[in-house]
Amino acid sequence: MFNRNRRGSEIGMKHLIGACLDLLYPRSCAGCDKPMGAEPGMLCWECRTGLRTIADPCCSKCGNPLEGRADHAYTCYHCVQLEPAFDIARSAVRFEGVAAELIHRFKYRQSLWLREELADWLAACVRVWYPDFHPDFVCPVPLYHARARERGYNQAALLAAELARRIRRPFWAGALVRTRPTETQTHLTARQRLSNVAQAFEAASPRRLNGRAALLVDDVMTTGATVSSCARALKAAGCSAVYVATLARGQ
Repeated sequence: MFNRNRRGSEIGMKHLIGACLDLLYPRSCAGCDKPMGAEPGMLCWECRTGLRTIADPCCSKCGNPLEGRADHAYTCYHCVQLEPAFDIARSAVRFEGVAAELIHRFKYRQSLWLREELADWLAACVRVWYPDFHPDFVCPVPLYHARARERGYNQAALLAAELARRIRRPFWAGALVRTRPTETQTHLTARQRLSNVAQAFEAASPRRLNGRAALLVDDVMTTGATVSSCARALKAAGCSAVYVATLARGQ
């Protein structure tokens, strides 16, 4: 009872401090820059309701949403043809509109203050889609060292660390390493993407991975080639399962 009351007091104090700060420094929506009222987080209600979350019907393997109806579980053509190495992949929202803008700013413009808002999306995704999955660790898709130096941070690692804290699982930043640079995937076909990232990742410590289940985190998933290559490296090192969680699903 003491701990519960203490926790309630901490939450109440946090809300009080937040309300005082809102009075002193009025907040603006991260999506449209309009003044915010009592809305929680960093988005106004209009921008938040504009986010399109991923829901059924979707591919049972990669989570790619289906436009229309489906009366039964199905696996998309892409997964049937390319057989991704991960067990299941799911994304929080569609990569469009406000979601795409916030992710782009977080990834390329050093808007690291958006991490908590984006981590909220990831945590919700994991709780909805993976309620019975309890990973042994959470790890990010790694950047090649030259790109990491150029950007100054790995956005996937920041998200994975925050997600691990929220779901109370260990975070392992160096579970995977990227062994070679790869060109941007933006204008490549699905098969070209697979070839581009083939054998681009390896496990850093295979002995520690044997028999363990991983939750792999990235910002955006398009065809799934990158996370599939990562999952293949993790499983080659002995991982028993690799589930994927990403902020957004692109096209």
